[in-house]
Amino acid sequence: MNSLPCVLTIAGSDSGGGAGIQADLKTMSIMGCYGASAITALTAQNTVTVSGIEPVSPEFVALQIETVCADINIKAAKTGMLFSAPIIRSVAAALVDKSFPLIVDPVCVASSGARLLKEDAVEAMKELFPLADLLTPNVPEAELFADMEIKTREDIFKAIDILLEMGPKAVLIKGGHFDSVASTDWLGIKGEKPIPMMQQRVKTRNMHGTGCTLSAAIASGMAKGKNLVTAILDAQKYLNLALRAGFEVGEGGGPPNHLAPMLITGMKEGLLSDLHECGLRLTHMDGLSNLIPESRMNVAAALPHATEINDVAAFTGRITCTRKGEIIIGGHPDFGASSFMAKAVLCARKYNPEINCAVGIRYNDQIMAAVAKCGFVEAWFDLADKPKDLNIEVGSSLEWGTCEALAHHDDATKVDVVCDPGEIGIEPIVRVLGKDFQDLEAKLKLLIAVLKK
Repeated sequence: MNSLPCVLTIAGSDSGGGAGIQADLKTMSIMGCYGASAITALTAQNTVTVSGIEPVSPEFVALQIETVCADINIKAAKTGMLFSAPIIRSVAAALVDKSFPLIVDPVCVASSGARLLKEDAVEAMKELFPLADLLTPNVPEAELFADMEIKTREDIFKAIDILLEMGPKAVLIKGGHFDSVASTDWLGIKGEKPIPMMQQRVKTRNMHGTGCTLSAAIASGMAKGKNLVTAILDAQKYLNLALRAGFEVGEGGGPPNHLAPMLITGMKEGLLSDLHECGLRLTHMDGLSNLIPESRMNVAAALPHATEINDVAAFTGRITCTRKGEIIIGGHPDFGASSFMAKAVLCARKYNPEINCAVGIRYNDQIMAAVAKCGFVEAWFDLADKPKDLNIEVGSSLEWGTCEALAHHDDATKVDVVCDPGEIGIEPIVRVLGKDFQDLEAKLKLLIAVLKK
């Protein structure tokens, strides 16, 4: 087996396991790297508080770094909690002749509010900045080191310029503290216009160790030979997924789920198997042929943390029927197989996260009467109302329409079907939403039963 690129983390230990050395090593492993460490301090902490800090002597911190680098081929390194001025200066001295990229995460305060950097260490930290290939402060940290308040985009640009003058090759001001729909990190490189790097904001309180995780992921990407921008984008994507998959471990805010990519791989295999089984049941569902549209039918099912088309599985060849009513499933379950249905499911999830699957059925007077008789809650959109400047990307009209229907509904969490009367050249369709395959199949069976009567 080929060796893994080695990444060194120089940071404090988090006894709660969510940040610091522990978060770094988990991240490096899942990103396909080998993690080595130099511990700067021990902390006694959980999800609620930091009850104690025991720093390591500056000499021993330096000895850890020197010993690791003397034997292991380090491809990238990152710093986290450095705690005191003497430790910071010992780290800087140990890294002065480094031959690998260094990410400096200027950790000052824990998520619980406990200060992790002594007052006299702020100026000393600036002495480390010239060694940094990338500096990754959050907004409060950027305000502290730039000695200014950051409220606007212009403030961010000014802070980036001030920080770049302190010596780092690049600065990434993280946008998690801003009150905005999206979370935007700003990358500043000397002589270039700052680059906005946007990610969908995740509503969660499990954010302990996000800065450590991001910087460790960036360092891992650079250790694998990625350029800075690609390493940051990949790290953002990983952190976003880990946040969406976060979980409670105590009474306070928990950490991101560092194993999310591995768990998602297992979930994908399970979902494809479940969709295959659903298809088998549909082939034996008496009367289903009456619901199949002229353009055929497809079932789409999303992963629990789906955000893009490739997170949603469907049949590659759709579902059709013979004139005798025999159900035929074309192709096989696969992710990204139907951009139309994937976009419908993803839009529905924005308004009701419990929705995980959907199926498109025929639209006619009899079926709409059955929908009403079943007591299904309807949401409607009309393609005639779509914006004239709507892009022509596949499924964009359905994406707009589903969001439009649910956004204007009194209670989108109660919607069972999204109805589309179509337009010239486009068949009208009813999209049935389900929390899972069982819920979806139950709705189809109920419709069929009402139609038979």
